[in-house]
Amino acid sequence: MNEQLGLDKFTEKLRREVGFFDADRPVFIARAPGRLDVMGGIADYSGSLVLEMPIAEAAFAAVQRADDYHVRIISLGKGRHVRSEFSMSIADLFEDGEAIGYDAAKSYFRRAPARRWAGYIAGAFVVLGREKGFHLSNGGRILIDSVVPPGKGVSSSAAIEVATMMAIAAAFDLEIDAREIAILCQKVENLVVGAPCGIMDQMTSAAGSEGKLLAMVCQPAELRESVEIPGEIAFWGIDSGIKHSVGRGDYGSVRTGAFMGYRIIADVAGFAARTVADGRVEIDDPEWNGYLANLHPADFERRFATRLPRNIGGVEFLQRYGGITDAVTTVDPKRSYAVYHPTKHPIYENARVARFAELLVDDSVDVGALGQMMYASHESYSACGLGSDGTDRIVEMVQESPNLFGAKITGGGSGGTVAILGRTGAEAEVQRIADEYGDRAGRNAYIFSGSSMGASEFGVREVVF
Repeated sequence: MNEQLGLDKFTEKLRREVGFFDADRPVFIARAPGRLDVMGGIADYSGSLVLEMPIAEAAFAAVQRADDYHVRIISLGKGRHVRSEFSMSIADLFEDGEAIGYDAAKSYFRRAPARRWAGYIAGAFVVLGREKGFHLSNGGRILIDSVVPPGKGVSSSAAIEVATMMAIAAAFDLEIDAREIAILCQKVENLVVGAPCGIMDQMTSAAGSEGKLLAMVCQPAELRESVEIPGEIAFWGIDSGIKHSVGRGDYGSVRTGAFMGYRIIADVAGFAARTVADGRVEIDDPEWNGYLANLHPADFERRFATRLPRNIGGVEFLQRYGGITDAVTTVDPKRSYAVYHPTKHPIYENARVARFAELLVDDSVDVGALGQMMYASHESYSACGLGSDGTDRIVEMVQESPNLFGAKITGGGSGGTVAILGRTGAEAEVQRIADEYGDRAGRNAYIFSGSSMGASEFGVREVVF
């Protein structure tokens, strides 16, 4: 099992780093997988139920305490001599024993391109200091090795964050459960790195189970019993080759548009709102508790659909409504935002995901109905402006196949990976589509196949050189 999960190979790499680690001290190792977004996707920030599968590809982090006052990080790349290195003083992150503020941390890691990647890793110390009262009084050594491909929409950053946080917690004697690990890692990405991701990525990486879909209501992170994948079906992912990033303007503007829509709906409903910061409001919402996903689609159509603008300018919106409730995005007065489709998407997506979960536990799995919900989710992404030619083509090829039943763009959209549903044993058909797509696109189409345990099930391993 360890060999399959990659622990033995990673341990071999550790033993080559004799000049980096102290041979007389234990090293703590954590492993965290990426995730395939089966259903839910961008509806997570609006409180939807999501269904996520931890994939076989994972990141490893090894952490060791040190006596000096520096945090040194090595990130291994493909090839024995490909690596990135970064070193910082504890004083860069902690002043008079207290962690620096999030804005200061974000500025520090963005100051130079060569250090931006380190924010995903060293940002854990800042978050632990701000949220847990942790005081970093001595340094550390961190080694990262990940086979989760970046830019594919399968949460490569979350895997690194979760593995790092788990290993740091063990090395520095902190007891933190899987759910809180995920919440803290989301803060690393939102507040230190500055990428507006939802919670589902980190939660799947931390708390997922092999062969099951992690089920979570994102309000903000209510875990439900995981849904076992029936033996007669399987999920795969095909990489479109179009690089995905939650930092791209498309994802951010669609997210902002959804919160603008919620603000307008709350105003139509007569809920009181108050400004709490520049561009941010709080709403007294006794009906949906601040989440679009809590609206029933029929209620949305009857009461609010015709009251939402298709688009609205940022300056007009701010003049009329003051701001939005989102803590990680703001309305740019100089931009125009789509509102109707970004608002509608999570309302309908939550209903689709709930029905999808119900069908998976039926005695007889209705693969046709499951597939139709995946196709509907994909179409809704496109309506929001988060589609791409490459992912559309893969979905079309799946629709033309008699042996596969559903497909959809995943995660933040605008490229990345397409999730595919088929009968168990349909690997050859998935490979055929990947090969044909790759030939047309002029690139190799990576296939994600199989799942693995989340970081909490793997645990933390202690190694002594």
